[in-house]
Amino acid sequence: MKTHAFLALSLCTVALFSACGSSQESAYRRAYEKAKAQEQKNATQTVTVAPAEKQEVTPVATTPVVVEEDNTPVRTIPGGVTVVNGEPLKAFSVVTGSFINQTNAEGMMTTLRNRGYAARVVKTNETISGHTGWYRVIASSFDSKAQAVQSKNTLRDTYPDAWLLSR
Repeated sequence: MKTHAFLALSLCTVALFSACGSSQESAYRRAYEKAKAQEQKNATQTVTVAPAEKQEVTPVATTPVVVEEDNTPVRTIPGGVTVVNGEPLKAFSVVTGSFINQTNAEGMMTTLRNRGYAARVVKTNETISGHTGWYRVIASSFDSKAQAVQSKNTLRDTYPDAWLLSR
């Protein structure tokens, strides 16, 4: 008896759920048709736009602004630096790498020289992260800060952490 009641209840449930599906579909269809009709109605209407008034434009005299001061940060290394490989440093240098190992520094120097830079390696006596005696790779060195900044900006594409060193 229980199985007959269960089967009858299951059959009623299936019939109930199958009847709901078609009404949802027709509701979606009606909404779609209504939106499509509204869109066609809007497409057939034309909008007339009045021409804009012409306004006279008066040119403004501009004067170029000359920036006297460059705010690019420059670092100095306490205790100075010693050139290990390459030409002596000038007033401003572009540093592209810092290494504990001299071989790694010279590898970067060779890469820079192959790209046309007058690269050199210098040794410092500074202590960073518990290590003393860092090797810095200098890509280029200049007498003026403006030239050094320009070189640093060019190198930033390849070496995003490049920075300026002042002696």
